[in-house]
Amino acid sequence: MWRWVAAAVCMTGSLSAFGQTAQLTPQQWREDLKVMAETMPVRHRNLYHTMSREQFQAAVAALDAKLDTLPRHQVIVEMARIVGMVEDGHTNIAPTRDPRIGFRAFPIALYFFDDGLYVRAAHEQHRELVGAKLVGVGGKTVEQAYAALRQIVGRDNEQNALFFVPHLLVMPEVLHAFGLSDSPERARFVVERDGKRSTVELATPQPATMMPPDTDTSFMPRPGWVDARVTTPLWLQDADSKFRMEYLKPHKLLYVQLNQVGNEKEETLAQFAARIQQAAASQPVEKIVLDLRLNRGGNGMLAPPLIAALLRATPLEARRDLFAIVGRSTFSAAQFVVNDLEHYTEAVLVGEPTGGRPNAHSDSRRITLPNSGITVRVSTIWWQEDERDRRPWVAPTVAAPLGFDAYRRGEDPAFTAILAYRPAPPLADLLLAAPDALPKTYADWRARPRNRYADVQMAFYRAGHALLAKGLPAEALVVFRMWEKEHPQAAYAWDGIGAAQLALGERVQAREAYRKALALDRSLASALAALEKL
Repeated sequence: MWRWVAAAVCMTGSLSAFGQTAQLTPQQWREDLKVMAETMPVRHRNLYHTMSREQFQAAVAALDAKLDTLPRHQVIVEMARIVGMVEDGHTNIAPTRDPRIGFRAFPIALYFFDDGLYVRAAHEQHRELVGAKLVGVGGKTVEQAYAALRQIVGRDNEQNALFFVPHLLVMPEVLHAFGLSDSPERARFVVERDGKRSTVELATPQPATMMPPDTDTSFMPRPGWVDARVTTPLWLQDADSKFRMEYLKPHKLLYVQLNQVGNEKEETLAQFAARIQQAAASQPVEKIVLDLRLNRGGNGMLAPPLIAALLRATPLEARRDLFAIVGRSTFSAAQFVVNDLEHYTEAVLVGEPTGGRPNAHSDSRRITLPNSGITVRVSTIWWQEDERDRRPWVAPTVAAPLGFDAYRRGEDPAFTAILAYRPAPPLADLLLAAPDALPKTYADWRARPRNRYADVQMAFYRAGHALLAKGLPAEALVVFRMWEKEHPQAAYAWDGIGAAQLALGERVQAREAYRKALALDRSLASALAALEKL
């Protein structure tokens, strides 16, 4: 089934037109809180999928009890914290998108690079901060600040929080609400350069720029700002286009960037897909790269022609490789594209884990609060590709995180990894080839940088059951134990442990393992059948 992901109307790229709106009375805030608390469970597909009804109601009651004492910005942050308890990326109160909230921002841009949080860009007046590493905020470490602010992010996984928290960290109202500053007008940051630390105070925040819903445009140049990068890599050259294509003749590589799953005014995505196929057929192409790093969604129903074109452009008999670059901004309808690449192609995923889940709540709808006018978004649909898929994200086959030095030099580790890519033996094959050295084989494999994010669950499943079929239950038990250690909540790992222990004659231990499997997944047929026999 092809999907529709609604994109709510947003003041894309504009400054907040409302600023600090009129102050509401505590009674008006209570009315807004009541509307939010009563409407969210009705609109959301399953509001209590990560929390209980009682936890939600207790959080609402706790905020209601202190509304008489809280300033406007803290009320909004506390409401966002309640909405964040839902833990899905399409359910949120978003200071980065809602101009009615009217929060401001200091004129610096932060980003969590692989080696830390850096000032990626800043207004000319703060040029000296560009390239500095941020290590503290308001007397707290960056790690402590991150742990606090992630609570108000609507998130499918931690990648969503990594994306949004840097934008929240420059909002003085958010910092003050979390006790990270002593005033909603200024904040102190601890920065580090060449091993030396200093404290800087930023003041006079300006209206925050509202972020568009379906494309990450945060890397794009701003008038009067200074960026740390000396050159602009290919993937950051045009975030304003929904899609574009470039043939890189020296590499015989066709680069396709999809920044939004949508149509342009002059060309549909289906027409663009046809151009991809034509371009691949009309010139020497050895690699096709689909870049989804800036893609935060759109209309999922438009994706099928793209997937079909990529399949036709990479026939089995052709010596071509298909790659997709993914990252923390790959979300919503872009996540559906990744799902389809997994299902229908042999695409090699490169980069960092996606910001979406393979199975996810989606299709947000707005609740406009009557007095403040603030928007609460709630998911209305549960998109399920496979009920057994519990992954928090889709991990890349080849890890290629972005470090600050690479960004500063205008380098692209993901693109470099694609140019250097050579297929490697699957983990399951390596494990089966070394049954007497399973832990070492796995440790060596995991230590390779390219495997940093790689999902190992299917490899453990294949190797463990293959070892059982070969009559090697002790070795299979080692594999399943490694699986359980890395993923304690994996029902199939415990199911495998039970099967291996049963083959070893350890009936009591097997029974306990199967019970643990069923505690995690009550419908696991193999565990149910095994317990009946036991």
